Amino acid sequence: MTSEAFAMAQALRGQAIEWRRDFHRHPELLFDVDRTATRVAELLRDFGCDEVVTGIGRSGVVAVIRGRTAPASRTIGIRADMDALPILEATGLSYASAVSGRMHACGHDGHMAILLGAVNRLAKTRAFTGTLVAIFQPAEEGGGGAKVMAEDGLFERFGIEEVYALHNMPAMDIGTFAISEGVMLAAADRFDIKILGKGGHAAQPHETIDPIVVANHVVGALQTIVSRSVNPTDPVVLSVTSIHAGEAYNVIPPEVVLKGTARAFSDTNRDIVESRMRAIATSIAHAFGAEAEFDYRRGYPPTVNHPAQARILAAAAAHVAGDTAVRRDLAPLMLAEDFSYMLRARPGAFIFMGNGTTAPLHHPEYDFNDDALPHGISLWIDLVTRASK
Repeated sequence: MTSEAFAMAQALRGQAIEWRRDFHRHPELLFDVDRTATRVAELLRDFGCDEVVTGIGRSGVVAVIRGRTAPASRTIGIRADMDALPILEATGLSYASAVSGRMHACGHDGHMAILLGAVNRLAKTRAFTGTLVAIFQPAEEGGGGAKVMAEDGLFERFGIEEVYALHNMPAMDIGTFAISEGVMLAAADRFDIKILGKGGHAAQPHETIDPIVVANHVVGALQTIVSRSVNPTDPVVLSVTSIHAGEAYNVIPPEVVLKGTARAFSDTNRDIVESRMRAIATSIAHAFGAEAEFDYRRGYPPTVNHPAQARILAAAAAHVAGDTAVRRDLAPLMLAEDFSYMLRARPGAFIFMGNGTTAPLHHPEYDFNDDALPHGISLWIDLVTRASK
């Protein structure tokens, strides 16, 4: 690794580690990221950004850095997420979470440190044309912070024409990247099905409408949606993850509640899944003399890269990491990411960056790998200095 951007990033490694570990020790959830956002804004002002604006999308922070010839060239946005997860940390690290039951188990601490490092360098050198808008977003972990920031006028207010983001990925080697020119991640929807029967004594089942029997038929039939209702070349996942009924050995309960998630790479398949689930649950329940209440809630949409911007981002990764370190044909994953809302608002791209051999994301022993910091910082420096021209 010999690129100029990587050399700049290496010089910032020590500072970036300090920022990252401070964020790690003080995790905050969803939109309640007051300490994190305050610290981010303080650093951005210290770096000499042209504008630092807080409270975008409730608790988001936005910084504007104008290059030498701004605003002659285009304005690009780069997003880092700020929130942590409600997980009890089990790393035993010296900088482990100081807040019981909360931890940065997805690497957002590293994402922030990476973007801060890039802004630090670019605000000093101004060695680029156009304008960079650094976006520090709350509530990626279930709160849809990207959508809230977009609805708060993020793109219009700051004139953002393209938007980019990265995410670390355990089991990918440090210094490697992976991307595709289309679908990267799935939509993530949730559902609840309540089967309403008639409870009674377990020794007299003929006097009941057993919702457990109904629920078993529903769970089995739901699996036919994937195997028979959607195109097998366009994958869907439908998982019932919770079944809750009675508590006693000798009582048939009056109701059963099923919960779960549905994942798809297209809105068309989301429509199919929702429609078929409703039909299956209600018709099977009626066949047994029961009723079914069905609630399907749409979550994050699919994360779909725009081809031109994906090529730009892949080229920046190849420039700092080497062409063989960048996979350009990554198969879509069933994970979900609310950066999808930003990609629906503006052209852009999302890329994975190697985090080395670490625990998986959302695991109590996960930790962002500090060795990855210079690679992420150099990616953003290179993207801005080259793609903004």
